[in-house]
Amino acid sequence: MITAFTAARQRVLALLGALSMYRLVLFALLALAAIAFVLSTLGVIVSPAPLEIVVTFVVLAVVISAVDAAAQRVLRLPWRIESSLVTALILLFVLRPGLEPTTLLGLAVAGAVASLSKYLIAWRGRHILNPAAFGAAFVSILGSFGAFEWLGTSASWWVGTPSLFAPALILGLAVLWRTEKVRVVLLFLGVALVTSVVRQLVQSQQFDIAFDLGTAVQFALLQSPFLFLGAFMLSEPLTLPPRRRQQFAVAVLVGVLAGWPISVAGLFTLGQERALLIGNLLAFAFAVRGSVRLVLERRAFVTPTAQELTFRAKGKLTFLPGQYLELDVPHRRADARGTRREFSIVSAPADLPTLRIAYKNGDQQHPSSYKRALAAAEPGATLAVTGTWGDFILPRAETPVLMVAAGIGVTPFVSQLRQLQATGEQRDIVLVYVAADAGELAFRDELAATGVRTVVFTRDEPTDLPAHWTWAGGVRLDADGLERSVPDLGSRHAFISGPPRLIADLAPALQKAHGLTTDAFAGY
Repeated sequence: MITAFTAARQRVLALLGALSMYRLVLFALLALAAIAFVLSTLGVIVSPAPLEIVVTFVVLAVVISAVDAAAQRVLRLPWRIESSLVTALILLFVLRPGLEPTTLLGLAVAGAVASLSKYLIAWRGRHILNPAAFGAAFVSILGSFGAFEWLGTSASWWVGTPSLFAPALILGLAVLWRTEKVRVVLLFLGVALVTSVVRQLVQSQQFDIAFDLGTAVQFALLQSPFLFLGAFMLSEPLTLPPRRRQQFAVAVLVGVLAGWPISVAGLFTLGQERALLIGNLLAFAFAVRGSVRLVLERRAFVTPTAQELTFRAKGKLTFLPGQYLELDVPHRRADARGTRREFSIVSAPADLPTLRIAYKNGDQQHPSSYKRALAAAEPGATLAVTGTWGDFILPRAETPVLMVAAGIGVTPFVSQLRQLQATGEQRDIVLVYVAADAGELAFRDELAATGVRTVVFTRDEPTDLPAHWTWAGGVRLDADGLERSVPDLGSRHAFISGPPRLIADLAPALQKAHGLTTDAFAGY
């Protein structure tokens, strides 16, 4: 059952990988806004009116884009129109739209504050708080004081309506699937729903009102912004901590505060967007990290179709063996894949400040704009790492491990094995290395130096294999071949790394493993 789900999940991820997660969020929000406009036009959504939706978005988009462009020009950063539009679209659904001058002024203030927070409330180039949540909280809190009545808008979360639940669910699920945050947001939703139902029960007893469980659940699920908050705001990678257990802690905290808003001095509550901001602070406390610059030192082919880039890190960079980084390569006329991409780290933490990544050349006839920009980078070029993430981490030392690498998917295993070699730690590990042919076996010398037992699945027989390496005889990796090569498969925790479609094909072969952890990359 688990491996079947893993296979299906990886196939969907392969399809969604045609877009960067930033573009996918933008297109999902645009689609949700278009649906809301149509429903408002048809009268399904009574408020806001269609013209209010359009004017509100235009005001937010213009103000946020202008402030972003000015700030990025001053800081000599590339202008990211996608980021501006995503913030505008989120605020469109969070704030109360309107056409009155005071409302438009309040929208403009919220947009400007949201944009400025990216640069003023930041640590080493990384914003700490969700910009849209901060902008909405700013105008809402100020609006609660009588002296600021001229701010004619506040957080209304009109997106929390039954007619938008299904579209938000479908579009949000696509985003979460792509960012692999489904479990984190499901935990948040579960906590928020339970907390909200308990709150309704307590309030019904306080005011001697009849309580109906079904009605309470329906209200919490269909008439609250929990789904939108989780799918499009809580899931933002830049304001989440790097490890999943830390993300779960943030999800629980935000879920409790969103489900039961706490009143502050009787003026405002710590609910919804303010709950998210508190969760952002917890995430920041878990992992104080910032943007790190990498200076390209050299590039080299590690196979006929794969390259390795060697950088020197400028600034403090920390990661665990098996994690990945997000590399920003700004360039003009970026296509739908955007300017950022994730790469597993080849080098070990012990190698810092030297850091290496590797990637497959891929489609040479129709390369992405990102690929062309990365290929054009010369030694001396400086690129930015926006963060390191991932839970593709080896288990406890006493747990036997099976590593299954497909092609250039061997990169996180190189990092893990190099770190074990550097620290002198002995582990019971078997590496199964799958490649199209012997020439595509990357990092042979480094892997051989670690002494790990390796089984090679290639069509042709590799030459000069180390003594602890064996060739599977040219057969395709399947369940039978895996069991013959690794007889104690059932006692090992299997880690598999490679393209999503290949992981989907290989996952059923690992159904007898003691456990399964996957690391997919959707290409670029």
